[in-house]
Amino acid sequence: MSHGRRRAAKPTTAFSIVGTGVSYLALCLAAMAALALVIVPMLTGSQTYSVLTSSMAPKYAPGTFLVVKPVPFAELAVGDIITYQIESGSPAVITHRITSVGADQSGETVFTTKGDNNSVEDELPVREIQVKGKLFYAVPFVGFIANGLGNSDRGAIAQWGAVALMGYGVVTLVRGALAKKRNDDGASPEGPAGQGFGTDGDTIFPSFGSPAGSAFDPLDHDDPILTDCDGCDHDHSRENVSTHSHRVETRKHATVS
Repeated sequence: MSHGRRRAAKPTTAFSIVGTGVSYLALCLAAMAALALVIVPMLTGSQTYSVLTSSMAPKYAPGTFLVVKPVPFAELAVGDIITYQIESGSPAVITHRITSVGADQSGETVFTTKGDNNSVEDELPVREIQVKGKLFYAVPFVGFIANGLGNSDRGAIAQWGAVALMGYGVVTLVRGALAKKRNDDGASPEGPAGQGFGTDGDTIFPSFGSPAGSAFDPLDHDDPILTDCDGCDHDHSRENVSTHSHRVETRKHATVS
């Protein structure tokens, strides 16, 4: 007699577990990088800079990636870290901390700034027209990559970087879903409801009641369809009883074989 069985699922190895963990870790890192370096700055209208000197070390050491968000000038106060142009209209900027708020001879509000790692305050006061924004957040070491871009268009590169990171995330998710589907298909039973088929067509839990009119025999007998035999010597006058007896005998022989 054939015994029903389920096709064994592929064993999980340490290598596959590590590979899956690394893939999901890479996906999380890619998503976080896209969020922090591209998406949030774009949504908030912030500008990005990289630290080139040690004036704000050790917290903001060279290579730190800065995200600077525009804020109203009146909201800035002592202790805030701001990025400002060395001269109005000049592309060169400095990121230092406000140490005091004052006014010039014309009554215009100005800031006195100083680098955290500098011993003296900056020589020139900072006017409103020079201020680019207030430090929103910083990401260490990423600025080295930005520095390597030189004078390239960082905005376009950032957008392409976001596309690449999100594309990688989509590919990873799709691969994970397909792998899960393959595993489910290899382990889950298939076939008619209630028949308990495995993926190879073998029965898992044979049902002792075949659908009406079906040639399917859950016990896997040699002759699943029982019919009256030809040339039997039983008494046809008791056809119903004899036929029943013969059917039972046929099933018995088929089971033993």
